[in-house]
Amino acid sequence: MKRFFLLVAALVVGAVVFGCRSKEKQMWADEYLNRKAPDLVVEKWLTPQPETKGKFVLIDFWATWCPPCRESIPELNKLHKQFGDKLVVIGLSDESEADVRAMKDPKIEYAIAIDTQARLKGAIHVEGIPHVILMDPNGIVRWEGVPGIAGHELTESVVQDILAAHSK
Repeated sequence: MKRFFLLVAALVVGAVVFGCRSKEKQMWADEYLNRKAPDLVVEKWLTPQPETKGKFVLIDFWATWCPPCRESIPELNKLHKQFGDKLVVIGLSDESEADVRAMKDPKIEYAIAIDTQARLKGAIHVEGIPHVILMDPNGIVRWEGVPGIAGHELTESVVQDILAAHSK
């Protein structure tokens, strides 16, 4: 029995060590990079509905109970402030309106919507949050993944490069 636990421990440690060394971007959703994203489906806007026509759109799949989701909110606020003339940031949760409205900290300064049926989240098969997709004005995904994952962060310079490369 002791050997069994040692073997399991060795496998877990090996997976963690080798997984951390991986240069490959990990995805917990279907890949849509350079493909048209499914349509945004919202049950209810908790802020005024933003105008998305002709703009880049960043959709953040998140939840109030998710620490990494909450950690990414200040960075998404910065992106919203810096690129707001070209980029619409939308936080989309499948939680109830009451749960989302009850979260006061950190303060979200961009558009917020809920879809308790998780239709877009389901269409993309998001299995881990936070998950972000950044689409160009034609709905083509230009960035996707976990915004804070080491080596693949969604930074201001990454967004700037995407906006410059895919603007008309």
